[in-house]
Amino acid sequence: MPDGAGTDTITRLRRDLAAAYRLIAHWGMDDSIYTHISVRMPDGPEGEKRFLLNPYGLRFDEVTAANLVTIDEAGAVIDDPYGAGVNAAGFTIHSAVHMARHDAVCVLHTHTVAGVALSSVKEGLLPLNQWSAQFFDRIAFHDYEGIALNLEERARIVEDLGEKRVMFLRNHGTLILGRSVAEAVKLALNLERSCKAQVAALGMGLTPVVLSDAVAEHTARQYESAYDKTEEQGAPDPEWDAFLRQLETVAPGYRG
Repeated sequence: MPDGAGTDTITRLRRDLAAAYRLIAHWGMDDSIYTHISVRMPDGPEGEKRFLLNPYGLRFDEVTAANLVTIDEAGAVIDDPYGAGVNAAGFTIHSAVHMARHDAVCVLHTHTVAGVALSSVKEGLLPLNQWSAQFFDRIAFHDYEGIALNLEERARIVEDLGEKRVMFLRNHGTLILGRSVAEAVKLALNLERSCKAQVAALGMGLTPVVLSDAVAEHTARQYESAYDKTEEQGAPDPEWDAFLRQLETVAPGYRG
């Protein structure tokens, strides 16, 4: 993101990040006051790195554009409208990813039941359907090392992530990188549905039909082409617009 971005850009980032928190809560993908969605802001006037994060202790359905906290790459508070600070330890993973992957405007981490379940099995996500084919051969893996408080783990997370946008944190949960908040949220929703569908399909005790590598790869590229049109070519994003309209009904206070 270029330096010197205007007020409108920052306002939009705050609105979109608040929307992401509310959507994740609305879809039941939150985990009490834990996990985070972070956004990289334009650099400060002295080149300082700045990020937005949720205030410590708030549920995702309490986050608003106005109460988001501005922090630096170490999790130190720059601006805190709500006054509760942040869970700096929870930013450990996010800071590593943001600093290494400048294409990652948004980093989204979840602990959903389905996501944790698939992160806990060796096979991970199988290409069983159109949703999951999107992620074929595009998921990185990082082995569990305990609660992410060790700063030395950050380098290993970044190395394991490589150039991918989706990661299974083994025995822990999922990590999504988006070139925008919208992309991160859409990827997270599709990954969650993929995980739920696999748990449901394998739970029936019948024989799963796994897509061929060729079909799965073709489908994944179709998804990527659609995302690239929005993120790189500026095409409209009707799905994100629909999500924002949904929030005007179920959580209109997210903008405040």
